[in-house]
Amino acid sequence: MLSVAATAPFGADVLERLAERHDVALLVTRPDAPRGRGRKLAPPPAKEVAERLGIPVTQPDRLDERLELPTDTMVVAAYGLLIPAPLLLHGLWLNVHPSLLPRWRGAAPVERALLAGDAETGVTIHRTVAELDAGPIAAQRAFPIGPDDDAGTVFARAAELAVELLDEVLPEPEFHEQPIDGVTYAEKLTPADRELDLSHPEEALHRIRALSPHIGARALVDGRSLIVWKARPSDGELELLEVQPEGGRRMSYAEYVRGRR
Repeated sequence: MLSVAATAPFGADVLERLAERHDVALLVTRPDAPRGRGRKLAPPPAKEVAERLGIPVTQPDRLDERLELPTDTMVVAAYGLLIPAPLLLHGLWLNVHPSLLPRWRGAAPVERALLAGDAETGVTIHRTVAELDAGPIAAQRAFPIGPDDDAGTVFARAAELAVELLDEVLPEPEFHEQPIDGVTYAEKLTPADRELDLSHPEEALHRIRALSPHIGARALVDGRSLIVWKARPSDGELELLEVQPEGGRRMSYAEYVRGRR
C-alpha cells in the first residue's frame, strides 16, 4: 500500500495507472483553484481521478510535519510543491520525474526537452530530497522522441513507463547518486516561450510540439494572432496544419483560410 502526491495531468495519469496495480491509500494534492475563462473553482486533475476511483483525498494549503500519512511509502508525481525536509524523514518518498536526470531538473522537463530538440528523454525514479530533483536514482529508462511527438504523447509514454519502473522499484529500492556532470534546469514556462518566429521553421516546430496540446504557441499570421497547435516542415518552410484564432475554436488551417475568404 502507498500514498501519492500529485496535482497536474501527468500526476493524474500516473495515479490512475498506479491504482490499477497497487492499493493507493491517500492522494495528497493542491487545493481547488480557478480554471478556464469563467475562472470558476475547479479540482486539480489528480483529485478528479482519485474521486472517480474512490481514493481518499487531502488538500492542504501547505505541507508540513503535521501531515498524517497512512503509509510508509509516498510516490510524488507532478505535485507542484517542494516537500519540506521534516516530512522527508517520515517513510520513503519516491519522485517520478519525466526526464533523464540530471538533465532537465525542474518544472517543465518534457517541454524543455522538446524545445531543445532532444532526440530522447525518459523517466527517472529517485528519492525525494530537499534539493530540486537531485536525489539518488532508483531506476531510469530512456525512450526516443519521434518527429511527430508532442508534449502530450511524451507525457503519456512517460506515465506508462513510470508505473513499470515503480513496479520494479517498490518491492526493494536500491539507489545510486546522480552524476554531477550534465545538470540542466527546466525552468517554468513563461509567456515569452509561447511566441513563434515563423522565419525559423525548425525552432518554431520544436516550440509548437513542446506546447501542444496543453498550452499552445502563438504566431502573427497575415497580421492576425493565431494559436498554432500543429505544423510540419515543407520545402524549408513551416506548413501550418491546425490553428485557433483569438476567441475562436481549434480548426484546420485550411478551414481558417476559407473562413478568412
